[in-house]
Amino acid sequence: MTVTEPDIPEIAQSRQTGMQIIRRGLALSPAIKDGLWVTILLAVLSTTGGSVVPILIQRTVDSGLGDGGDARLSDIAGFLTIAAFLILLTAGIAYWMRIRLFVASETGLAQMRVDAFRHVHDLSMLTQNSERRGVLVSRVTSDIDQVSQFLQFTGIQIVVSAGQIVVATIIMAYYSWQLTIVVLVCFLPLAISLKWFAQRLSNAYDTVRRTVGEMIAVIAEPVVGASVVRAHAIERRTQDRVDAGIKGNLDANVKAQKLVAVTFASSGVAGGLANAAVLAFGVILGVAGDLSMGTVIAFAFLVGLFVGPVQTATQVLTDAQNAIASWRRVIDLLDTPADVVDPGPAGVTLPEGSLGARFEKVTFAYPGGPNVLTDIDVELAPRQRIAVVGETGSGKTTFAKLLTRLMDPTDGVVRIGAGEGTWPDISTVSFADLRHHVLMVPQEGFLFDATLRDNLRYGRRDATDQELLDVVADLELDDWFAGLPQGLDTRVGQRGESLSAGERQLVALLRSALADPGFIVLDEATSAVDPQTELRATRALDRLLDGRSSVTIAHRLSTAENADRILVFDAGRLTEDGTHAELVDAGGVYSRLHASWIAQASLSGQRPADPTASSVTGRA
Repeated sequence: MTVTEPDIPEIAQSRQTGMQIIRRGLALSPAIKDGLWVTILLAVLSTTGGSVVPILIQRTVDSGLGDGGDARLSDIAGFLTIAAFLILLTAGIAYWMRIRLFVASETGLAQMRVDAFRHVHDLSMLTQNSERRGVLVSRVTSDIDQVSQFLQFTGIQIVVSAGQIVVATIIMAYYSWQLTIVVLVCFLPLAISLKWFAQRLSNAYDTVRRTVGEMIAVIAEPVVGASVVRAHAIERRTQDRVDAGIKGNLDANVKAQKLVAVTFASSGVAGGLANAAVLAFGVILGVAGDLSMGTVIAFAFLVGLFVGPVQTATQVLTDAQNAIASWRRVIDLLDTPADVVDPGPAGVTLPEGSLGARFEKVTFAYPGGPNVLTDIDVELAPRQRIAVVGETGSGKTTFAKLLTRLMDPTDGVVRIGAGEGTWPDISTVSFADLRHHVLMVPQEGFLFDATLRDNLRYGRRDATDQELLDVVADLELDDWFAGLPQGLDTRVGQRGESLSAGERQLVALLRSALADPGFIVLDEATSAVDPQTELRATRALDRLLDGRSSVTIAHRLSTAENADRILVFDAGRLTEDGTHAELVDAGGVYSRLHASWIAQASLSGQRPADPTASSVTGRA
């Protein structure tokens, strides 16, 4: 059957204003606010240095230089000394302010990265699989990078520019209230239109950040799957898909930059108009005797201090909307509910040793789809080796995921424990304790780009080299290990590609043995390896499962033949339960599958592949 999985739900933040997003982002990164008011005060103080220059010009011109009088350096020497001191002081303050800002913002955003990455792993496999991996990666990396640039550069620029505008306005008003009104009137239309521009820039940069995630996804997939691309000669098709992703991001950026160009041009027009108006009205007031020459010249410089921040407001607005769009995406991720919730330290602790499990009226359905499992009621006793058999789409894999709590049932309860009495609900067991006691070994063992030693220690990170070698000996894999070029120092490559598929599975079994769980769930670990490796893996698996409970999703009926007990699933229901001999004699689903398997063996002269793999296609 085919089930459509839902996307990560849209969160209310996507409809909140920019300031609400910023406040929420700061609340999620409290380190950013540490000493924030001190940093803002330093930013305001750092603007005073630039304001000294126009005042110095006015004093110099009006002291006699402007009318050709007998101006002497001694007349303004004291003021020059004070001005030089203030400029150096504000430079030091600006340096201190930026250091404080960098440290606070990077500390806060580093914590947000950690929280976002941890939350990705808190999400159920169902939720993770509904989102493209590149999109999730972009939220933890590039989206937070965008916020970092905003906080470290644009954010403080807003404070500095605002302070500079306030200081310049106060000094302008002191010199001439008439010219101050002229300047403000010139910028009034731009101020009124900023809200309109901000809303459209916000929408445009929401699209930009979304296309960044999509672009990363379409680039990352063919890099990871390069062997498949080459094997099927689909380089052109893959390139077209990557080109489309890049083109989508390009188009989104061009659209956003067109809006930026309009705002930048508007601020330039307002600034030019203000400069022209000040000169024109300044000359009129000067001729009338209301202003000195020094004051008019100083006022022109003050207008520059006012116009500069206003013109940079375009870039500020652009970076702010880009950062808000990124912040919104990260917050959306953090607000995505973890539907499989870790009870944490308050959770139940499981006993050591072999464990059992009980499914009590368990039903599971993917959101918006029909039941994948219906009314499963079964107990798995400790120390049993159980095989799970059924056609594709019958619910085998879902059964295993519920047993390892990668997902929670829609209805009913999964319990796990040992001994007499009521076993605890699996949802009350902390993830740390559950993962220690119940381990899933997938069909394709994932290895990290590191040495064999490092990959084995994912089973138990404090294991010594001698303990690693002891596990190799315990699983009787000495002959394979001896053939490795550098022993424990052998690098396995990205995703373990320096090893064969069978060797990766051997590493997964060794890692599982180091973890020493009481219950092992396997997606038949020996179903896709060469005969020699299969012999090694079967022998290692037999040693691994000795004395432990196990559930194996059997892709081949030879695995089921050797199990203590077989569970047969059909259309999401548990239809048969018994030993191999009992189920063959019962004449049901298992008997039919086994007969088909034997018929294939007779035709081919060898043990055939499991016939369940050729049945109904769909999702388990």
